[in-house]
Amino acid sequence: MVEGTEASVVILDQELRYLYVNPAWARASGMPVAAFRGRTLSQVLPSGEAADEVVRRVLEDGRPRETTVAGPPADSSSHPGRRLWRGTFHRLEADGQVLGVCGIGVEVSNLRRYLSDLERVHQRLALLDTAATRIGTTLNAQTTCTELADFLVPSLADAVGVGTLVEEEPGTGPLSIAGMLRLRIMAVSAAQELRRYLLLLGVPGDHLDIARGHVVRNCMNSGRPWLANHASDDLMRKVTPVPERVGVWRSAGIHSLLLVPLPTTGRSVGAMLLGRAGASAPFSDEDILTAQGLATRAAVAIDSAHRYTTEHTMARELQAALLSEPDSPHPDVEVATRYLPSGRSALVGGDWYDSIPLPDGRTLLVMGDVMGHGFQAAVAMSQYRALLRTVAATGATVDAILSEVDRRVVHIGLDRAATCLLVLMDPRAGTCTLASAGHLPPVMLRSGYPPEVLWVTAGPPLGTELGDYEATTMPIAPGTVLLLYTDGLVEERGTDIDVSLQAFTRLRLTVDGSLEDLLDTLLAQLAIGVREDDVALLAARRRSV
Repeated sequence: MVEGTEASVVILDQELRYLYVNPAWARASGMPVAAFRGRTLSQVLPSGEAADEVVRRVLEDGRPRETTVAGPPADSSSHPGRRLWRGTFHRLEADGQVLGVCGIGVEVSNLRRYLSDLERVHQRLALLDTAATRIGTTLNAQTTCTELADFLVPSLADAVGVGTLVEEEPGTGPLSIAGMLRLRIMAVSAAQELRRYLLLLGVPGDHLDIARGHVVRNCMNSGRPWLANHASDDLMRKVTPVPERVGVWRSAGIHSLLLVPLPTTGRSVGAMLLGRAGASAPFSDEDILTAQGLATRAAVAIDSAHRYTTEHTMARELQAALLSEPDSPHPDVEVATRYLPSGRSALVGGDWYDSIPLPDGRTLLVMGDVMGHGFQAAVAMSQYRALLRTVAATGATVDAILSEVDRRVVHIGLDRAATCLLVLMDPRAGTCTLASAGHLPPVMLRSGYPPEVLWVTAGPPLGTELGDYEATTMPIAPGTVLLLYTDGLVEERGTDIDVSLQAFTRLRLTVDGSLEDLLDTLLAQLAIGVREDDVALLAARRRSV
């Protein structure tokens, strides 16, 4: 039974010398049976020294004990690394006399390797999970690449460079030499001792032109990584379009390189080059998998940032075309405006402002906000603006203008309501007349006085066909400034609008300087952080007649 079992069985005498080994132990250790006889446990396997102590205690008290014995593989091709056996030792006795020890063991190498592999997988997943919270936190490609490079060092490399594809834009001319692919260096990072070499390798903003057939281009086209562990100079030259950099890499002690594309659906948006230096181990298969996982996540964020930038630019150009600058008011009225898009969307908005010169030196100031976002809101905004200009040209009062616009909006079928504030400034009469269609009240600024919110009666929004607007007339002294704005300036989620409006009364604003400086100061004090909504702002000051 002992000769035929797959378990390893050994018998040792009281001096821990081998008396017997079965065939299973001989096969497992790769040594013939004769090599064991008369030798001690530690003489055959150097790692058996730790087991010696365990066996001696078994001899002393007779209590069975377990221990682990390690040894080199009998066949290195089928058993890479050290092999492990878990053995139990029992004391052998006869007629009250201690004869020796019997050990029975089974190999646990595969289990240990399995647990080690499992631990490496857990570490890789934990790294990817952490990366999800630290890479791609904004819709900005530069920020995302910087986050990626800083995360890779030191978690996966000693030095990292990240480059993205430069797209050719219509009307800008060729970006590089014909047939070349241009990459822009977006971010570089390195361990502290290697940072002095970074300036020699290029800085963010530099460009690299990659020829057809180059390793970088092949890597991006195929979507597969390129590895050079303990690379020669010739191999290093293949991965850089600037061969002189090989000398810098060598001076920095870099011995291994890993090139990984930044893949998205159907194409790569760039590539990242990782280097290991000094005593760092070369890249393993697990390192490559981890790098690919990080590259894929970063590529999605970079691609989204590029798309956002393109769409945001197009959207703002569209809005700028629809929201043209207001007409110059009469000389007795000075006007300045601002438009700030929200920071969370590429969608255009429906905010607008206007100043319309009227007969007798009067100027009509307009601030409006179409409900919703997107192309339809922008189109509706332009229709409201044109319609209001048409009605204002009839010479109607401000409340009558709102009523007529409300009626016409419903008649032409505009399906988006809008709030609107009209202020008719009459410098010759020294008055201003206000009417509101559900819009936020204006703010009056006077030298020597705190800002004052003008609480005027607000009727229903335009487009509801409810009409019934009320005009309010008040005096306005020379040098007085009126602020008209949309809700994006003051509204905060979870805060009552009346509380937000009271913030105006705490502002420190100087009305004697330029209106442009006044608006800059106002925005610096109120428009803090990322805005949830667009902001339109108009400041008008009555000059002395």
